[in-house]
Amino acid sequence: MAPRFLRSLIPRREQRAPGSLLDAFRSLTLVQWAQFWSGWLAWTCDAIDFFAVSLTVAPLAAQFGKSNTQITYALTLTLLFRSVGAIVFGILSDRFGRKWPLVFNLLLCSILELGTGFVNTFQQFLALRALFGVAMGGIWGLSASSALENMPVELRGIGSGVLQEGYAVGYLIAAVINLTLVAQHGWRVLFWTGAGISFFAAVVRSLVPESAFFLRAKEQERARGTNTSQKTKIFIKETKEMLKTHWLLCIYAVVLMTGFNFMSHGSQDLYPTYLETTKGFTAHNATIATIISNCVRSYSGGAIAGWASQYIGRRLTIVKLMFFSAAFIPLWVLPSSFSALSAGAFCIQVGVQGAWGVIPIQLAEMSPPAFRATFPGVAYQLGNMISSASATIESTGGDHLKTTIMKNGVLTVVQDYATVQAIFIGVVAAFVVIVTIIGPENHGSHFEAHKAAFEEGGGRDDAIADNASQTSFREVDEKGSA
Repeated sequence: MAPRFLRSLIPRREQRAPGSLLDAFRSLTLVQWAQFWSGWLAWTCDAIDFFAVSLTVAPLAAQFGKSNTQITYALTLTLLFRSVGAIVFGILSDRFGRKWPLVFNLLLCSILELGTGFVNTFQQFLALRALFGVAMGGIWGLSASSALENMPVELRGIGSGVLQEGYAVGYLIAAVINLTLVAQHGWRVLFWTGAGISFFAAVVRSLVPESAFFLRAKEQERARGTNTSQKTKIFIKETKEMLKTHWLLCIYAVVLMTGFNFMSHGSQDLYPTYLETTKGFTAHNATIATIISNCVRSYSGGAIAGWASQYIGRRLTIVKLMFFSAAFIPLWVLPSSFSALSAGAFCIQVGVQGAWGVIPIQLAEMSPPAFRATFPGVAYQLGNMISSASATIESTGGDHLKTTIMKNGVLTVVQDYATVQAIFIGVVAAFVVIVTIIGPENHGSHFEAHKAAFEEGGGRDDAIADNASQTSFREVDEKGSA
């Protein structure tokens, strides 16, 4: 209810997570490692598939006889339809389990990616990318729940950071394919290669056992004699109960993810254009800077921040990293040399992507426990959809703010993306800080002990699974892998 949620807005002292990090790593089974890395691989595939379009805008425009702007409509369509996929696949995952919905999700991505490589008209291309948005929308929520709910509580912070930055690895893989295979064989090979990697990820996930959380829940339901029809009716009832209780939390999560997506898109989408237009960089140098910014810097920030959040709290980590990013805005926009601007981008992206590294576990712990696939996935994708106007906002600002640079020995008036991005990033960072501070945190939550959404009472926060404390995840894992 609303008063209960409002009480949780009051910031509280962060608690240090108990236990030794090294001991927690030693306790991991091979099944738990496999479950985490299969989720990470699925999220990496999402990035490869998404960036396949943004990296091939020019050849796609030449293929279909369209402008670069018209080609980017495909990116917009993909983002708009992601929320549909998050709802559909999130519900399937919370109802039927993590394994097979994610396998089907990856296979659908593979099929649509493969089909994209065979299209001959622009209309076919747009239609497939819209459908691909539905498939892509389910990946994040299912990947995060698969990867994190089977890990010990002590490792969920660092696991969150490593998982989230799988997106940076996916970008790097797509960029390498683009710089090598695409240069020799054309744009279609990037989509075909992405389809093959997604199919491989689906095979990997099909070989890894179901989440221990669902194995236990299904075992208990079989013991009670509950059939599929009854479980579906219970799931619908508990979903309604959850929405009735947590509607305000749902709105808050979307607002939070809107701020985060504005921060990442605002500091990334027009970064190459900013370097080329306002700073006079060559396209080659701008590409190199972008690859480094999205990969090496992102991963260092995400993993370290996820680890730190385990000890100082999720919100406090995010707030500190937003202040860190804001402090380096001058270094992002004032210099003109490649090295100085690279240093500024390094610091900004360490902060931005570091804060993002906390998001998977923050949303998982914040979520109604039985809906850890649907709730985070839908909140993330709705925030992503709202923030899809980031590049347009900055581009419009550049049309109104001008500056003068020396280009080929001639003073040239260009768009002042430096000032635009400084204002944009500063305002959004302040917004994220405020929203994060007033929001809830459930640091160290044992959500794995909660009832599943298809069990009676699953929609309540206090619904602990029967014998949850007596049934170890390692025992259930062994049953699932037998």
